[in-house]
Amino acid sequence: MQYQATHLVVMGVAGSGKSTIAAALSRQLGWACAEADEFHPRSNISKMTQGIPLEDGDRWPWLQEIQDWMTTQAAAGTSTVLTCSALKQTYRELLSGADGRVLFIHLDGGAELISQRMQGREGHFMPPTLLPSQLATLEPLTTGELAAGSLRLDIALPPQEIVAAVIAALGVPANAATSSS
Repeated sequence: MQYQATHLVVMGVAGSGKSTIAAALSRQLGWACAEADEFHPRSNISKMTQGIPLEDGDRWPWLQEIQDWMTTQAAAGTSTVLTCSALKQTYRELLSGADGRVLFIHLDGGAELISQRMQGREGHFMPPTLLPSQLATLEPLTTGELAAGSLRLDIALPPQEIVAAVIAALGVPANAATSSS
């Protein structure tokens, strides 16, 4: 039986817990995992490090790289979990063009909680000063995206509850194979 590769894009503003949730989902499901930050060109990282918000022109090539990676994984029969801010619907539309089923897991929460989390993390190039621009850019999941299986989850929930909710919504057992001979 052949399964269609599924891509879970764990999305939200910086500090929402994307890396934590994506890593836990990857472990639970046994799916490949990638951080969208790894796809950024140096010029984007330099801008963000300096506290300069990215513009759409900075994001399109980055998003295309991510979409290409998902398509390559799908061609190999591999389902994935990926962190990506995916703040605008147009960004999500581009990512949805990858081969396989693409679902968005929006980690949503209040600015105060996210700001607290950002203040406490170390070694990340995204400074807390960029949070207001990310919140202003964020376009919530549409009714159509939610109807297609994407989820909006509150970051105030413990990570294990968020992961359990995603796995339950997927209807797949942990460590489910993406393809079978």
